[in-house]
Amino acid sequence: MDFRHLRQFVVLAETLNFRKAAERLHMSQPPLSVSIRKLESELGVTLFDRSREGVRLTQSGLAALDEARRALFHAAEFMHAARAASKGERGELRVGFVGSATHGILPAILPRFRAQFPGVRLILKESRSLQIVDALQGADLDVGILRIPVQSSAVLKMYSLQRENFLLVVPARHRLAGLSRLSMADLVDEDFVFYTEDAAGLRMAALLACEVHGYTPRVAQEAAQVATLISLVEAGMGVALVPSISREPERESLVWKALSDVPAMASIGISAAWSPENESAMVKNFLGVLQDVFPPQSTPPASA
Repeated sequence: MDFRHLRQFVVLAETLNFRKAAERLHMSQPPLSVSIRKLESELGVTLFDRSREGVRLTQSGLAALDEARRALFHAAEFMHAARAASKGERGELRVGFVGSATHGILPAILPRFRAQFPGVRLILKESRSLQIVDALQGADLDVGILRIPVQSSAVLKMYSLQRENFLLVVPARHRLAGLSRLSMADLVDEDFVFYTEDAAGLRMAALLACEVHGYTPRVAQEAAQVATLISLVEAGMGVALVPSISREPERESLVWKALSDVPAMASIGISAAWSPENESAMVKNFLGVLQDVFPPQSTPPASA
């Protein structure tokens, strides 16, 4: 038995007329009669009573009709699910992201993606850039939204979402807070709140920004998260170089200062990353939405 026979049985049961059923099935009447006889023979029961008065369902036919309709429905759902999955329109997409991505990036992307692909379940996981890289390499994530630069030997593809500058954040009563113009040289004698190795990309870029100007920053405290660095600066533990997207102008206890000479080689930003071994239709659909929201070369460095 196949689903073609079930379809023929249901249509004949609904019309109770071989000619009308054959027309709906776009076939001639004799092959339909043969097919129904074959189905009855295979089942070992009579599904229809045929007489001069017409065609009617037997008790066995009545009992089988609902199950046949249900089987056809589930078969259609099966085919729809398989085809939707092959087009990336159904399934689960695992996305890792750094905390900074919640400032404008995820809120811009997720509603658009969910509207276009409502059959895809998004599984979001906040993490750090190096952990996201490892998860992508190990196929535990499908897409990552992470900070660059990132130090890793993993072979990943990248798409730039946002480029940023470093800003200096200082306590409101700090001696640098009132200066109208600041350069990296003005920070030589300052205590820094700096990034740990867990934030290797930001640490590398911030170190480079200082070393290009001839000094190594004097580190008083370290933290892995940008928000923690900012809180330690607020507590008077030192100054910090932070991504411009992290600026919080409503915090009156802090002042955010642009620096005139942060080297281009110390640039930072946020990118989407994925493994070239995992370019499924679903991943491609997500990347397509990313590119619609953040077109190539359209994201200038954020400023103070």
